Amino acid sequence: MIARLRLLVTPDRQADRVVPPSGHTAWLTVFTAATMTFLAVFALALSMASGRLADAWADALARTATVRISAPPDQMEAQTFAVLEVLKTTPGIAAARALDDDEQKALLAPWFGPDLPLDALPLPRLIEVTEAAEGYDSEGLRQRLAAEAPGAVLDDHTRWRRPLATAAARLNLLGGLSMVLIGASMAAMITLAANAALAANAQVIRVLRIVGAQDDYIAAAFVRRFTLRALTGSAVGAVAGLIGVALLPPVDEAGGFLTGLGFQGAGWLLPLLLPPVAAAVALIATRTAAFRKLRELP
Repeated sequence: MIARLRLLVTPDRQADRVVPPSGHTAWLTVFTAATMTFLAVFALALSMASGRLADAWADALARTATVRISAPPDQMEAQTFAVLEVLKTTPGIAAARALDDDEQKALLAPWFGPDLPLDALPLPRLIEVTEAAEGYDSEGLRQRLAAEAPGAVLDDHTRWRRPLATAAARLNLLGGLSMVLIGASMAAMITLAANAALAANAQVIRVLRIVGAQDDYIAAAFVRRFTLRALTGSAVGAVAGLIGVALLPPVDEAGGFLTGLGFQGAGWLLPLLLPPVAAAVALIATRTAAFRKLRELP
């Protein structure tokens, strides 16, 4: 085992002559590793960003609720006052306040524009509810509201949080699946390149066997060369991917949809783990292909 590791780490000019230093197998390995790593960086960035965004939205909705009051104009103030009194005496409610006309107009502006005539529309009154750390009994609160203010409806944002949690889980799953597919594609391409190199050097391999070279020695030469090529290409792809993520438009230019896209904090170090992973994939793929091909050669 130590001898095999030495063959992988220590340069051996005699062994390196078995593997062509250039040609289509060389650039194909480097190009494949660079391209797949570049795509993996973006898959990783998108997966992490989508998860953070969904978590941020879910956290923002987790401690808030809304009471919507739909009542005739002559009863609106009375029902609003009744709802606020109910909320003040409800355990688990930290604060509650009715939104004024300007705040409701600001909420509707993205859909209807800033010049919405609130006076001409029968809009419901909205009350913002802030939940305390211990939480509250939502079903009990609904029953109290139904008794005190028939036009009041409690929205605890459950229908908003559940889709966000589902979306975050699915996006993370798709990100992980993308990483697996990228690794499998890299392994397949490197295997093809290794098989091509072994077939092209069949005559050299026969001569090495005649002079006493073992298959472990020959395979290690291919494994070492292809692993180094994959490591080099993957490093280039990782750097290019990091540069690409860093050049993405900032939040103010992205219109909010790309909020948090990319890496944050220590997350910028995660793409640096991809080159060693690519090298490990290349090592396993090349070693498997080399011994299979050597068994086929006479």
